Amino acid sequence: MDAKLKQSPPDSARKKAMGLLARATLDELNAAWEALADKPDVHPVRGPETGLVMVRGRIGGGGDPFNLGEATVSRATIRLSSGEIGHGQLLCADRQRARLAAIFDALAQREDGRANVDALLHQVADRLALEERRKAEETAATRVDFFTMVRGDD
Repeated sequence: MDAKLKQSPPDSARKKAMGLLARATLDELNAAWEALADKPDVHPVRGPETGLVMVRGRIGGGGDPFNLGEATVSRATIRLSSGEIGHGQLLCADRQRARLAAIFDALAQREDGRANVDALLHQVADRLALEERRKAEETAATRVDFFTMVRGDD
C-alpha cells in the first residue's frame, strides 16, 4: 500500500480543537482574528459553502439505523501561504464562521500560531462551561426530591 494512502490515527487534540471552533461565536472568532499581529495570507480550497447532511439515529441507541432528518451544515477548507490546510465545519448556515474556524484550524498547525489558537480555545471552553453551569443551576432550581416530601397519611 502506498504510504500516502495510509490513514493516520485520529488526532484527539485536533478533534477537540475543531469541536470548540465549531461552537465558537462569530464575535469570538472575529476578535481572535483581529487580535492577530501578523495575519497570514489565506487561500480558499473549498467553500465556504452551506448544504444539508442526513442525520441518522439508531433504534434504542444501538439497534437498526434510521434517517432522522436533515441538518444544515456550513464548511470551508483553506490553505495558508505557508502550506498548512485547515478545515471548518459547523451545524448552521454561517459561512463566515466556517471560514474563520478553518483559518484557526490551520493556524493551530503552526508553531507561531498555536498560542493565539489556544487562547481562543480556552475562551470558548470557559464560555461553554459557564453556560452549562448556568443551565444546571436553572434545572436544579426546579428539581423536586420526592423522598423528602411528607405524606399526609400520619
